[in-house]
Amino acid sequence: MDILTDRGEVDMTQLTITEARRALLDLPARLAKAPDKAVSITRRGRPVLALLPWETYESIIETLEVLSDPVTTDALRASLKDIRKGRLVSHEVARKRLGG
Repeated sequence: MDILTDRGEVDMTQLTITEARRALLDLPARLAKAPDKAVSITRRGRPVLALLPWETYESIIETLEVLSDPVTTDALRASLKDIRKGRLVSHEVARKRLGG
């Protein structure tokens, strides 16, 4: 039940609501042992809930906040473009430029 596959898709263990109800008390311990995991809860064969570790949830919320800021998103896109074009500086050069 890896959270991301090599194709960037979510790959979760699936449980029906009935199975999840029976396993509810064990799910926090299962997820704590594997913080990069998640569980999909289905009803009539369709996913209706996702259970994931709190840290993963917080990370997703933080990512959404960053991506919802147009200035930050533009800076991120520009940085990625610089990386693709090879416009990089070493750690040492960056430290000198920042006065460190």
